[in-house]
Amino acid sequence: MKKVIYTVFALLMLGASGCGDDFFDINQNPNSATEESITPQLILPRALHATAARVATSFNYAAHWTGYWARSGTYGPNNEQESYNISTGYQAGQWSGWYDILTDADIMEKKSVVLNQPFYTAAAKVIKSIGFMYLVDQYNNVPYSKAFDFQGNILPAYDKGEDIYKDLLVQLETAAKLMADAEITPEMRNVDILFGAGRTTDAAAEKLMWRKLINTQRLKLIVRQSEVTGFNATAELAKVTAEGSGFLMSGETAAVQPGYAVITGQQNPFWDAYKANATAPTAAVDQYNRANNYVLNKYRNNNDIRYQYFFSKVATKTTAQPNDYYGYNFGEAIGNDEPKAANSSDVAGPGLARSATQPQWLLTSVESMFLQAEAVQRGWMAGDAKTAYENAVRESFMWLGVTNATATANTYLTESIANYDAAANKINLIVMQKYLALTGIANFEAYVDYRRVGVPNDLPLSLASGRGNNIIPLRLQYPTIEYTTNAGNVSAEGNVNPQTSKVFWDK
Repeated sequence: MKKVIYTVFALLMLGASGCGDDFFDINQNPNSATEESITPQLILPRALHATAARVATSFNYAAHWTGYWARSGTYGPNNEQESYNISTGYQAGQWSGWYDILTDADIMEKKSVVLNQPFYTAAAKVIKSIGFMYLVDQYNNVPYSKAFDFQGNILPAYDKGEDIYKDLLVQLETAAKLMADAEITPEMRNVDILFGAGRTTDAAAEKLMWRKLINTQRLKLIVRQSEVTGFNATAELAKVTAEGSGFLMSGETAAVQPGYAVITGQQNPFWDAYKANATAPTAAVDQYNRANNYVLNKYRNNNDIRYQYFFSKVATKTTAQPNDYYGYNFGEAIGNDEPKAANSSDVAGPGLARSATQPQWLLTSVESMFLQAEAVQRGWMAGDAKTAYENAVRESFMWLGVTNATATANTYLTESIANYDAAANKINLIVMQKYLALTGIANFEAYVDYRRVGVPNDLPLSLASGRGNNIIPLRLQYPTIEYTTNAGNVSAEGNVNPQTSKVFWDK
């Protein structure tokens, strides 16, 4: 597929141009972006790729805070991250990165409405629901209803996180209806890098997969609000199940494939970030992120072979470090004579990083099935909770490509850490097994669930000497750019303290 990316910056430059219409009539450059050329067809693949890339590679901090990853012995401490004493500059790219994607999705939505292309309208609503969910989950109140009114509201006010979530559910309900009735042309199938041509047999199958993704995203928003007093999850889920398409099930991971290749800038994002770059495909690109001993020992101490799929064998064993797999503790002081990056396990194991050209997951079947298991266990929707839970665990083993996956998973399910019948608190069981199934795949979900239900309940805090009494932050600070360009509105949010200020669903 020819990769064409147009940015909002190009539109702003056009608006600032002093050239008249006559000039453009005479000198037409087919490679320049014009307002007319920025069509939903061009925006969709770029927005889908960017969304999947951010989901897969931008939440390293969550992986470190929640026991998945740790710093390798090759690097000195990241004081801000490891002390939990975060500033307005920390992770500022979360804000700008998501709003960049959301601006493109908003343009796509508005243009598709004018062009009467409900397929693109529905897809835009899905992308916006994902981006705004992550913004709320990190900052709570953020610009939403006025976020894209650049002429009438250049300094947008903030909407409450709970109000944004409420409207996202409404928008997704609308998206499901639009997608069900949408006409999908061959041209649309060709630019749909998520469920289009080559991924589904025809337009009907394509629409069904989109609707399953929409419903799974709705379920995700609902489960996040599990501890919110007064939230009627049963009623919200009844709307979802009434839609009739179901959720992403076994083998139905939502993953983008624009035609990844072993070329600089065109590799699978996860591979490119954590395994190898295109110019040196046999050299490890990530020397920083390594297995955290907390999760590594959870696997090894419970006869769970999945650590060999989440993490890689060490590149070089030594007399001092003769093990195939080696991790670190988050925030620990590492001496100069301690094992280095080459002597420890990277985070791009063979179950995650299969090739530079593999599709990039956006929302996996594994996560979807654990969300369903929790919803059934809570009594929010019909089904057998034990069966749903055990199928989710089996899906994790299959998704990773574990040898004899079903049989191996069945044996694992008899371990005390995974045994449904023996668990006193079955919600905690499901969430803990979800945690163990998503290492490196959906790092942010561990951060959400830790705040939402306190699982894992034995997660160690950072060993950094500067941590003091700090706990894992409950949210991020608003970025510096908001205090310099939108000071009135961000200041109206009051004093934000990541040690005590919570997002709305963190009860």
